[in-house]
Amino acid sequence: MTATATADPVDVRAYIAGEWRDGVRTGSDINPSRPSEQVARVHSGDASHATQAVEAARDAFPGWRNMPPPLRGDILRKAADLLDQRAEQVGRDLTREEGKTLAEGIGETRRAVAILRYYAAQTLEPDGETYPSHSPATFLYARREPVGVVAAITPWNFPIAIPAWKIAPALAYGNTVVWKPAEIVPLTAKHLLQALVDAGLPKGVLNLVIGRGRDIGDTLVTHEAVDAITFTGSNDVGRAIQSKAVALGKKVQLELGGKNPSVVLADADLALAAEHVARGAFLSAGQKCTATSKVIVERGVLKDFQDRLVAIAQSWKLGDPLEADTKVGPVASEDQLNTVQRYLDIGQKDGAKVLAGGGRAKELGEGYYIQPTVLGDVPANSKVVTEEIFGPVAAIIPAGSYDEAVKLANDTPYGLTSALFTRDLGRALRFTSDIRSGVVKVNQESAGLEFHVPFGGMKESSSGSREQGKAAREFFTQWKTVYMDMPPVQ
Repeated sequence: MTATATADPVDVRAYIAGEWRDGVRTGSDINPSRPSEQVARVHSGDASHATQAVEAARDAFPGWRNMPPPLRGDILRKAADLLDQRAEQVGRDLTREEGKTLAEGIGETRRAVAILRYYAAQTLEPDGETYPSHSPATFLYARREPVGVVAAITPWNFPIAIPAWKIAPALAYGNTVVWKPAEIVPLTAKHLLQALVDAGLPKGVLNLVIGRGRDIGDTLVTHEAVDAITFTGSNDVGRAIQSKAVALGKKVQLELGGKNPSVVLADADLALAAEHVARGAFLSAGQKCTATSKVIVERGVLKDFQDRLVAIAQSWKLGDPLEADTKVGPVASEDQLNTVQRYLDIGQKDGAKVLAGGGRAKELGEGYYIQPTVLGDVPANSKVVTEEIFGPVAAIIPAGSYDEAVKLANDTPYGLTSALFTRDLGRALRFTSDIRSGVVKVNQESAGLEFHVPFGGMKESSSGSREQGKAAREFFTQWKTVYMDMPPVQ
């Protein structure tokens, strides 16, 4: 198949209690680089589908919970092997329906493989602790047990990695799952589910519901059999979920927005800084919650840094994400295209100067292509500096000193990731304390995560819990403490 060849659309349906289910309506999953191309026919469900999925997960929970953890790990490990064998096709389908480059799509698929393998290994780790008791007759211990039925609601920007880092630990620790992926990436969701099903996952342990949030989301949040909800997405939706679910006594995990600063100090390696800022701002078309979106640069190197960043923005190929030399693909949807264009209009009305890019690449035809954009002279109170854009846009703000740079970096309701570029080890260590973000990078782009360490934000970027690594166990399990006295000796 050539880079631009098309394939016949496939059907994507809900998967509930081990069966594929027809929906109540049919829609199109389209290719954002060629919106006239249908990638899949989507059979969307409604609240009744969500109810059936929750009930299937509830019914499957006792058996899955009681399966020895290493056997659960064997299934995850086999699913990882199957997904690894299919990575190129899965990555291609991910690219066709979401828009990131083929290299990114295959890379993300292999990241999901690694996550499945990691949590397969976690099933061999200790699941509790023993404690000395004040009584010589008491055996005192505590162990982790699964929470129960977990609703996983995932976004479109990382359509296989984010689901993997929610579903894999949930399953590894003995929970059953109802998964609602974003409506525009159902084919990638089907691939991940199929690998787990083919690996031998029992019926009802993982259920896939397809549809609009307004049709099925409320059921997943409020159903009495749902014990926990893990959500990645917008702040408005996440906080609404939290309000409803917490009132019903459910456990909630939120990973929300970010407005991630990169600070470039005067002593930085500017070539390195420009490359990494560009990676953080433009790769995946800037559609990462960890993307670099505001760049704070000491005035002494402002002109030099701007020139370097502009040169990269203008040299990186924007185009068909299936072509090997493409660096930046389209944004994922027409809605996202319109959102980014609106922010670019706001920035220019606020007085920002377009140094590179600045709008839609109309020469590329019908695709949702936004040029990698660098904005200078941006007022610190402009919405392009204060609000999440989710597009390939870097707004540059000058600073007169380290202290001013940190103040500007912290001047945001978000606190997900941040980056500092410097050769000064003392400044670097100070920055890791001064900055209010859950992830701090030094001489690295703000985006890009390792799967075996905690991930999450501060302030409005999170509910306070952490995902990935061993930290995931905190959300997907609960402690049970046991006091066991020896019976009297007869």
